[in-house]
Amino acid sequence: MSARSAKASRLRSRESQASSGEARRSASGAQAARSIPPGTISSGTVARVMKKLARAIDDHELPAVEKIAEESQEDPFEVLVSTMLSAQTRDPVTAAASARLFNVARRPETMARLTTARIQKLIYPVSFYRHKARHLKETCRILVEKYGGRVPGTMEELLTLPGVGRKTANLVLILSFKSLQNICVDTHVHRISNRLGWVRTKTPEETEQALYAATDSRWWPYINLYLVTWGQNVCKPVYPRCPACVIQADCARVGVRRVSRQ
Repeated sequence: MSARSAKASRLRSRESQASSGEARRSASGAQAARSIPPGTISSGTVARVMKKLARAIDDHELPAVEKIAEESQEDPFEVLVSTMLSAQTRDPVTAAASARLFNVARRPETMARLTTARIQKLIYPVSFYRHKARHLKETCRILVEKYGGRVPGTMEELLTLPGVGRKTANLVLILSFKSLQNICVDTHVHRISNRLGWVRTKTPEETEQALYAATDSRWWPYINLYLVTWGQNVCKPVYPRCPACVIQADCARVGVRRVSRQ
């Protein structure tokens, strides 16, 4: 099976799972959304958008962390590290930095023994590479000393690690622990959710909670993959490619003033 065919098969499987599976809301995320009034968007509209995107993203490359998760068989440590590196960093830079780092140290025990300066050199030029190097080294130390070299599998524990916020924790839980109870919100998910009219929020944290209320739980694990892929290739921050967008009929285009002609 070709790489493209394999990816198409995986996406069809995800769409099928999302269409039939129902997930309970988690105490770490979804329960906090119960106090937020539901959005005005209909469940049918959300389902239509998600099903279209499930098919459309097959024409585009997977986001860097998704690729790393796939290649490492969803290894929690590699997903954690690559997600930490990806913050405010372009995907090609994240992928290259992760590869260099994992070629030298693939386990927390090994990475903890590296000097901060060595980690900085390996991950440069990711954004804030000095801060990320310190966070990585300290996180590895905690993983070794407190968790026996394993990445913890709860939101509460993940958030105690240096440099780990809700976005990183949610993605680790979704990709490595197969959670169906979390939504990972980055800049793309935040922007597109507001652009579609699904939510009206000012921060990714607000968007995460609003999406729990506005969308059916069967879509939660897939929102990040679909919207990030679409945001990187079509629904861009500036001059989105609306004429080429498969979901334009269901998009409120909130805040869009100029679009690409492509």
